[in-house]
Amino acid sequence: MHKQGVGEFPYYVGINSLSELATKDDRVVVLNILGKESSGVTPVSNDYSGGNIVFGTGPGKSGKFLATKNGKIPVYNSIKEGMAAGHKFNTVVIYLPPAGVKDGIAEAVRDNPDLKKAIILTEKVAVKDSRIMRAICQTNGVDLFGGNCLGLADSWNHVRLGGALGGNAPEESLIKGSIALFSNSGNFTTTIAVYLATAGWGTTTSVSSGKDVYIQYGPKEFLYALDRDDRSQAAVMYSEPGGYYEKDIRTDKPIVACVVGRWKAKLSKACGHAGSLAGSGDDALAKEKWFMEYFGVDGIYTPENPIASKKGALVTNIAYIPEALTAVMKLNGKDPDFASKGSLSLKSWFGNNQGLNLPEELDVPVVEAISPYNEQIAALDKQVGAQYRRETLKDTSGASMMDPKTQVSKIHQTSILDASTKSFEANLVFALCREYPNEYGEKIANIALNTYVNQCGQATIAAAEASRENGNSPNTVVSGAVAIVGKKMAEPAMDAAKALLSLFQFSKFSDPTGNYDYKEELNSAKSHKDALLAADDDTCADKMAIYLAQDAQSIFIKFLLDFAKQEGGKPSTDAMIAAIWTTLGWGGLKSKKITKGTITRLPWYSRIYSTIVGVVASADKHCEDSFCGVKLEELIPNFSFTRTAFLSLMGREPTDDELFEFQVLLGLIITNGPGTISAQGSKGAVSADGPEMPDRVQVNKAFIGFLTHTGFAHGGNGYEAAAFLIEQFKNTSLKSADDKNHGLDLDAMALEYSNKYKSYKAEQKAIGNLEYAKVPCINHPIFKGKDVNFDPREEFVRKLFEEKGINNVFLDYYHSIVNSMFKTKVSKNVYCVNIDAVIAVILLKMVWGEYKAGNLAEADIETSSFATFLFGRMIGCAAEIDDHTFRGKNMDTRTPASKCSYVG
Repeated sequence: MHKQGVGEFPYYVGINSLSELATKDDRVVVLNILGKESSGVTPVSNDYSGGNIVFGTGPGKSGKFLATKNGKIPVYNSIKEGMAAGHKFNTVVIYLPPAGVKDGIAEAVRDNPDLKKAIILTEKVAVKDSRIMRAICQTNGVDLFGGNCLGLADSWNHVRLGGALGGNAPEESLIKGSIALFSNSGNFTTTIAVYLATAGWGTTTSVSSGKDVYIQYGPKEFLYALDRDDRSQAAVMYSEPGGYYEKDIRTDKPIVACVVGRWKAKLSKACGHAGSLAGSGDDALAKEKWFMEYFGVDGIYTPENPIASKKGALVTNIAYIPEALTAVMKLNGKDPDFASKGSLSLKSWFGNNQGLNLPEELDVPVVEAISPYNEQIAALDKQVGAQYRRETLKDTSGASMMDPKTQVSKIHQTSILDASTKSFEANLVFALCREYPNEYGEKIANIALNTYVNQCGQATIAAAEASRENGNSPNTVVSGAVAIVGKKMAEPAMDAAKALLSLFQFSKFSDPTGNYDYKEELNSAKSHKDALLAADDDTCADKMAIYLAQDAQSIFIKFLLDFAKQEGGKPSTDAMIAAIWTTLGWGGLKSKKITKGTITRLPWYSRIYSTIVGVVASADKHCEDSFCGVKLEELIPNFSFTRTAFLSLMGREPTDDELFEFQVLLGLIITNGPGTISAQGSKGAVSADGPEMPDRVQVNKAFIGFLTHTGFAHGGNGYEAAAFLIEQFKNTSLKSADDKNHGLDLDAMALEYSNKYKSYKAEQKAIGNLEYAKVPCINHPIFKGKDVNFDPREEFVRKLFEEKGINNVFLDYYHSIVNSMFKTKVSKNVYCVNIDAVIAVILLKMVWGEYKAGNLAEADIETSSFATFLFGRMIGCAAEIDDHTFRGKNMDTRTPASKCSYVG
């Protein structure tokens, strides 16, 4: 038989008014007080409430205590032991595990006849246990709250019973007012209270009902107490799917109901709170209907469609609760409790548009944070550039990757297919700056790169030529030159970059081509005079200044020119190179994509880029005033570096189509991920120098690591396909590989070859030779197994060329080959033409005219193929070098002895 309580309920309810839920007279015991959650929350509750917690329990913890600002809370083994020590209480808060909650309730009721309230914070209490606890509390006149709740709080009484309502600073969110809160979500109880304050509404009593399967203190009990609380003028109710607690409610006071969880309607398993799984007719839509019928409204309240009545309003977005409440209360002749506190507008403390020009409505302004966060953010602003956590980078990279499914590699999350549509110079910049330059950026990058491509009279070309004359491969030839481009050679430009960084690093602009008043920097630059101004023997400075002064947009270049004018001198060539690269890297630095170390080393990378491209041309092509027959006054300011690289490689200027094809070719070669031999070589060189002290990493040595880890099998292998094609076409009448009217029957040629190959293959198998020659660049271990197979990378390039109207007879022939091999039953299906074939056909097309004219031997084509690979791959390896320098660990590429084995 249940114990008689207050009101009309057919079961015991001891609470007559919300003012009785959490009072100054309540004294509390906390079970499992030293548990992980309780030990953090309980001290805040005790301090906020003026020291209302008399003791806690924890088996085996007797004699311990929980420290709070209001004094130490003693801990006992049991409630019985605590009461024997003279403590009295009327409320128990339970933090026990689910299996122990029932026994905790039974202990509290049995040992304390004065118990009036029990608050269960534990989630996922068994339904059977919930029924038993309900029966125990009903029989003994105890009001039960929860489970899975955050308890009760009262802003008027300044009391919190149970969990973390109001967070760690409840006085900031639980502001005295006239609105009662009832919420299935504990955290949203606090959130709603904060939101209400933005419209000038404070709270009376806040009830976190919890959302286990059983809600012990539900909406009807809450509304009964609401009607009898003179302080509370209205209520906000937050409801989730599951249960019929909100059906047929009634109250004398207005309500704003927020119903959420439409998306849970089709779930067969609880997601979030254990009780928020709808059964039959109790999903979110059903609850919306119950409230709308009670309010007498025909829709949901939104700012655009403010539907409300004197009884209340329904919302489905908590952000609309304050506005809806104000509208309902206005209909009832009630004004807000106080002036609004803050607003719900987005207040971003941080902002980064990642270089995108966003429309005004999406470009959210950054506001100053509240204290003490504003001071912390100001300190963070002093941390210029990226700061990467160091980790072992053996076989891993923060610069490149290959997708194992598509086989498309990426550099800085940009696929090489997309990169192949960019110029050579743009990709060289992107590798290090992690942002592609705009048109002006490419223009000044070309000037920087072209400035040092001519090696006339330099030790670099002497070393390269000596290596070439002694029969070395292109990678070895280039290595000899790069070895000379040491730190000392690049130091003046790096010192100038450091000076510019020192002057401008804390400035607020992120666009280096925008408007900026650098008057203060001009005054401060005098101490950097030696690093920025030219000496008498700087013969290139005058012309370089003229090139850069034309259409100068860079803040750093304009600053440098003005500083030189102010000091009555001229900027040095090295300082102008530094200004160019600081401009190119500034956006990446300010958006924390690259480090300060990277931006000051960019001139060194630039010098190495120029040297690699330059020394591919023989020494006789490097003259005092020209390179490969082009005057330097024409080349430096007017040539793209893509054109310069073609000139160095072929000894002539390209046509427009050739220039585009060459650009695509270089883009496709950039990277195949960190596992490639060339990438491993560059990463290993950095690892050996010890990147944890990045100033000791020798950038040129790391490039040599890349170069020495290329060879005839990795780098020169592109020639295999070219040699195959030469064999097929050398006795034909083909003069130009882009001639659509070439007059050759490619299908017939391919069919003839396939029949011969079929016979050859059968003969070799008959004698047991399984290492017979394969047709290069067809088939692929990933792109196979279908009736007709395609390599998506090759498809991308072929469509790109079709759009540009570019023809390549060698690529057409490759497609004829794979079809004829299927027709002759050499293959069971149509093989794909893989990406390596594209590289070969582009290269062969460029040299075919010279080869047919007798000006190039096949060995020269092999050299050109190898050098082209070096041009493209140095982009990806530069990215690996920089990434490993500022992210890797010392000697992290070595293989542990336990993973090595000896072969006898």
